[in-house]
Amino acid sequence: MDVESKINIIKSFAEEIVTEAELKGLFESNDHPVAYDGFEPSGIAPIHFGLLRARNVKRMLSAGIKVKLYLADYFAFINNKLEGDLEKIRKAGQYFVEVWGACGIDPKKVEIIWAKDLMDDLEYWDRFMKVGKGTTLDRIKRATTIMGRKEGESLSAAQLFYPAMQVTDIFQMDIDICQLGMDQRRANILAREVSDKYEWKKPVAAHHPLVLGLQGLPPEAVANKELHMEYKMSKSSPKSAVYMHDSKEEIKSKVNSAYCPEKIVEGNPLFNYLELILLDDLSKPITIERPKKFGGDLQAENYWSLVDAYKAGKLHPMDLKSYVAELLEQKIKPVREHFDKNSHARELYESVKGFKITR
Repeated sequence: MDVESKINIIKSFAEEIVTEAELKGLFESNDHPVAYDGFEPSGIAPIHFGLLRARNVKRMLSAGIKVKLYLADYFAFINNKLEGDLEKIRKAGQYFVEVWGACGIDPKKVEIIWAKDLMDDLEYWDRFMKVGKGTTLDRIKRATTIMGRKEGESLSAAQLFYPAMQVTDIFQMDIDICQLGMDQRRANILAREVSDKYEWKKPVAAHHPLVLGLQGLPPEAVANKELHMEYKMSKSSPKSAVYMHDSKEEIKSKVNSAYCPEKIVEGNPLFNYLELILLDDLSKPITIERPKKFGGDLQAENYWSLVDAYKAGKLHPMDLKSYVAELLEQKIKPVREHFDKNSHARELYESVKGFKITR
């Protein structure tokens, strides 16, 4: 695969690449650069954890990228997830691995790393101290939004370590591409700043868009990227999320209750799901089935044509909801079946389902 094709694969899911010129240089000099994505094990997996991450990982693997999936157990502990109980957090991490497998990520093709193992090395803490010394407390405080906290929120002393730890991870794992959500941007930019100070390898950052919660974005938040984090789908907020274990009936009920005003695409979570998760190729034709009395089936040349049709009032919200619910069921059903058939996976799910969700 040529360099331009590899860049286009990253651009197919990234809202922002910092920087595209550096990514081009990386692909020109390295056939198999290393990318990572990291997660706090902290509850039942929603669709952005299972479906979005699986899609992005598969695309990176197709470009010859080596992918590391990082289970940030000590980060979840610091951030008071699952009551700060490390045993529960690590059980949730094992469950996450099962979800990845059920979503089609071959564990033999990725490297799964636990924070507890990465941190069991004096070199890690040497790097951590250098990261801390290479920035300011004010800069660290601004970056604490990466852990789902508002800027200025009261934090424990340990939570102030979080941004520097995340930056340290990048260098300790020798990462070339930080493939994370836009909500993690401040940590990745901080890593790039620190790399300049110490002349360490500077990582490229490929930030994918955030998956919206079912409540969508209010009009006043659409143009404000900083506000998007407040409306993203969260596994700790059941009303905002579709989970990887939801039944067909639950999916339909949740989608039917989702924010979906007529003719409005911006801030509409259903179009967000179609673009980021449900449609593997946005350029392919789309058929939405409808009764003849409502105009019969709607044919769209591609995703963008569907957007235009909705904006023009040619597609009713309920028909869009039926279409999205059916696609979600198709994607989630294999995961439900995996956990139904595999006793080990089912035991992990039942354990995590019983944990108290905290933040």
